[in-house]
Amino acid sequence: MSALAGGVLPQLLDSLALSDPWTYLAVFLGVSLLMLWRLEAMLDQGLEGTALGTLLTPYCTGLGNLIFVGIMIARKGAPGEVLTNCLVNNVTNLTLVLGVPALCWGLAVLPAKARAAGTKGKKPARSAKTAKGGGLEGQLNRLSLLLTLTAVLFFTGTTWALGRDGTLDRTDGLVLIGLFLFWQCFQVFDVMKHNLRQKVSFGWRFYVDAVVVLACAYLMYETLDWLVTWLSAQKEGFVSAANLGWLTGWLMVLPNAVLALYWGWKRRADIVYTSQVGDGHICIPLCLGLFAVVRPLPTAGFTTTTLAILAGSAVLHGVMLLTSGGLPRWAGGVLVAAYGWFVYAGLLA
Repeated sequence: MSALAGGVLPQLLDSLALSDPWTYLAVFLGVSLLMLWRLEAMLDQGLEGTALGTLLTPYCTGLGNLIFVGIMIARKGAPGEVLTNCLVNNVTNLTLVLGVPALCWGLAVLPAKARAAGTKGKKPARSAKTAKGGGLEGQLNRLSLLLTLTAVLFFTGTTWALGRDGTLDRTDGLVLIGLFLFWQCFQVFDVMKHNLRQKVSFGWRFYVDAVVVLACAYLMYETLDWLVTWLSAQKEGFVSAANLGWLTGWLMVLPNAVLALYWGWKRRADIVYTSQVGDGHICIPLCLGLFAVVRPLPTAGFTTTTLAILAGSAVLHGVMLLTSGGLPRWAGGVLVAAYGWFVYAGLLA
């Protein structure tokens, strides 16, 4: 595999005779976990839970998708693989990655005690800790999540409307990018408003962690570049160029899955939710918009069904947040089953 060695990391691994897919997969996961570790530290450096999940985490968990789009543009790769990568990423996040933690622990953004107090007209306890997700903080987190889910519906509907003619062209891509930037501006000002009210400022360690994240980003680029090159060279079997979109979509969901399981275990349903829902915004609309600006992106085939699954999942999450204050275990089972149908319809039917 020496022909694939084009950067610092590939040359190093090639010199150690470690140029194989399993090594690069391990490096990709290790770098992703390092990024997530530093994200947790940022909770004490000026970012509260919902802002961390909505604004910062998606850029880290969705970085692989952005890199993949850049690689496919540079190599003039198949547009269909980019579309499949983005759709697989978003559907997996909203169904499987949220459904499994719900099955294991339940995702209670607003615990039962806080909901009961609200229905009886009692004032929520302001002293409730964010880690518990209760009281006023839990109510605010739920409202933030509902807003983010509304954005998912809006972005999904816009993508469907723009692609009804069978193609996302340059104008459509600019519209999608513009929508994403407007949403991010809204999130930035929301975080700044929160920090101003709480008299919170970013310390020097925040910027040190930012440098670490940038270093991880470079390693992720070289790792994904090698893996995409290797996959594109495989002509037979399931793990081959024929399933590049599905395989890379699953690969880039792995850090999200680790993140969801970790924060679910720590009972931080607010971060589990916002990190996965926010990550979806990186793919739809940003990744699709970026590719469409450079090259037309066909939207025929499985796209309409997948967008319907995304919209339906967002509606289910919204209803559960309104009625149950989170995602109960039975709803997690429904989402996992829906993902199984999605894979069957996309690969086996």
